Amino acid sequence: MPTNLPPTAKKKWNEVSNAQTPQEKLEKLQEFVSLVPRHKGTAKLLVQTKRQIKTLKAEIEEKKRRRAGRGGSRFFLEKEGAAQIVVLGPTKVGRSSLLTSVTNAKVEVSDYPYVTREPVPGMFQYEDIQFQIVEAPALVEGAAEGEAWGLQTLGLARNADGLLLMVDLTDDASKQLAFILSEMEKVRILAQKPRARIEIERKHVGAGLRIIVIGRLVNCNLHDVEDLLKGYRILDAVVKIYGEASLDDVEDSIFESTVYRPSIIVANKVDVPEASQRLNELERFVGNQIPIVPVSCKTMSGLEKLGTEIFKALDIIRVYSKEPSHREPSPKPFILKRGATISDLAKQVHSDFIQRFSYARVWSKRLPFSPQKVGSTFILEDKDIVELHAK
Repeated sequence: MPTNLPPTAKKKWNEVSNAQTPQEKLEKLQEFVSLVPRHKGTAKLLVQTKRQIKTLKAEIEEKKRRRAGRGGSRFFLEKEGAAQIVVLGPTKVGRSSLLTSVTNAKVEVSDYPYVTREPVPGMFQYEDIQFQIVEAPALVEGAAEGEAWGLQTLGLARNADGLLLMVDLTDDASKQLAFILSEMEKVRILAQKPRARIEIERKHVGAGLRIIVIGRLVNCNLHDVEDLLKGYRILDAVVKIYGEASLDDVEDSIFESTVYRPSIIVANKVDVPEASQRLNELERFVGNQIPIVPVSCKTMSGLEKLGTEIFKALDIIRVYSKEPSHREPSPKPFILKRGATISDLAKQVHSDFIQRFSYARVWSKRLPFSPQKVGSTFILEDKDIVELHAK
């Protein structure tokens, strides 16, 4: 249902988007809420906005504690390795045990609930790359509404590259998973690819508005989308629309975009007697929507499959660069999304390399002969070796 916001509210939202500090954004958001009419069309928007206000207040309070020397939780971690993977789940499902089993992290494993109060990172080695695995504090009922550390935990999930949704096979694993997915969906994090996804990247003044549809628009056209965006004073931006998107989907994304995070269900304690039945129930509940990896952190069973499943879920490839004067490629690969081209690799090597690009030579088992001379649009695959040549 459309929000039908008055022009004053749309203007205020533009001020929210342009706010430079958390305190300024908080003040603008509070002013925005006061301008939003109360009806069915704005109910979801008001819930989203009030949640953003709670998150900003928590962020501002944490910074105050740190300045006062009173410490505070370190909830936002810099990404390391090929990708950051956050472990989400209720208390006592084995999140800490998983982290200590597959990474170098030193973390307390306890029978008591809610021991982990801030994120704990560790590095997980998979073949010749590393993933950063982050144990998030336990999800609690009402996490998406701001209970305990819920918003910060879900914020970690939103910023991650992928998720491990952890459940315990000694209990109703389907119920646990439904709870995790419900809290995620409330803050617009999806474990399955959505029907529509819209990305709005604001640009500098004068850049203009560019709308790219990778899919199709439903019950609207490009002119409708342009009018909507301009109504919110989004005049300089690149807007990418994936899937089948309606005008309501586009308007939703202006306030808080839905994000898809590749996910794997880690079903722990597969070694207990009742695990087989619970696992079957979980598989029926999930269908083929999200991959399930049954493990036992106690016996280490199943953990050897985790790296392969993470790599597959992230839909990434490894590409090895080779200097023209060297016989062997670099042992450290570049990490790219599947479907990436020589041009994407060149941009990773150096921001201006693509301007000087001439051609590339590629070594690959799938090619009829190697090396093969290719251009910038050549699509790469996992474990390709590439030698870039500049003009």
